[in-house]
Amino acid sequence: MDTPWDWVTVFCFAGLVTLLLQRSSDDTPRDHLWQYVPPALGLAVANYLGNHEMVWFAGLLLIAVGAYVITVLKPVIKGR
Repeated sequence: MDTPWDWVTVFCFAGLVTLLLQRSSDDTPRDHLWQYVPPALGLAVANYLGNHEMVWFAGLLLIAVGAYVITVLKPVIKGR
């Protein structure tokens, strides 16, 4: 944990894992395990790019991961 990219990506990954664990405890799962692979890989690649001074690409990838989580995994449900 040497760079800010390490901290940001680990924090985001912890949120992703929390969402996975919360959803896996439901009686009827809303999503599949494979749907969590793209954002996890995206966070790993963003960390790598950020640590190798490709800040713009890493930032864009973090935004893409956030968009994927919001559109595919839908962590916020209205009315709850």
